[in-house]
Amino acid sequence: MQVCETKLDIFALQTGYRKNGLKIGLVPTMGFLHDGHMELVRQARAACDRVIVTIFVNPTQFGVNEDLSSYPRDLERDIAMLNAEGVDAVFTPSLQEMYVPGSETIIEATRLSRILIGRLRPGHFRGVTTIVAKLFNICQPDRAYFGEKDYQQLQVIKRMVRDLDIPVEICGVPTVRETDGLAMSSRNAMLGSKERQAAVILSQALIAAEEFCLTNRVSAQKLSQIIRDKIETEPLADIRSIDIRDAVTLAPIRGTLNAPAAALLAVGFGDVLLIDQKTLHAKLSVQQ
Repeated sequence: MQVCETKLDIFALQTGYRKNGLKIGLVPTMGFLHDGHMELVRQARAACDRVIVTIFVNPTQFGVNEDLSSYPRDLERDIAMLNAEGVDAVFTPSLQEMYVPGSETIIEATRLSRILIGRLRPGHFRGVTTIVAKLFNICQPDRAYFGEKDYQQLQVIKRMVRDLDIPVEICGVPTVRETDGLAMSSRNAMLGSKERQAAVILSQALIAAEEFCLTNRVSAQKLSQIIRDKIETEPLADIRSIDIRDAVTLAPIRGTLNAPAAALLAVGFGDVLLIDQKTLHAKLSVQQ
């Protein structure tokens, strides 16, 4: 496995791959890897000839009072995990390598970036799309892999690629969970023991909504209330947002569900904001 710290190094490597007709899979990460990231790598390895993983904690997607300084990092551990998983190359640029002095160009999916999590974290998705576009330009992948846990991020990146005609296939990978149901996230390591135990309420609330959909015609408002009622049984949970949106466009849903919907949660536990999601399928009425 090759570890590249500069754009020139990774560009030379991927250019060689492409000259040999090899298909490149890219897994962009911010490091402190877990098995959710490894599942992205496995999906990429199964479909591509070469896999590149990037590790870069991107400051432009953090707000002024967010957790950039405390975001967990362990590059040596990450590299060992990726080497064991058979990754071909890791790109680990410095801040100065990724953002040259005087950088001012940004990329933003204007509508999708300013709703839901984008409303709670202004500028977050602008930072995401800008850095992902840079990584696509540097690594030139055929496919890029992202987890469905960050559901809005996945839709934002898909929209960016479509709108800007970027020749990359975006592959969403289902959320990987701990044995108790908590969605795997690098931020889980920042939870105290009580908050970690409390956080399983998110998956429990989503399962309750899913089970209700299986046997009932239901509105978005009703599903939102089912989720809220369940989460509010946990006193350590601080609900920031509960949204039931169209699974493709993320548009609000009025009235009864007639198509797949995305249930999107943002809930604080102590100083840590966690997100989770589940796609809910409407129970269709039987034709008489």
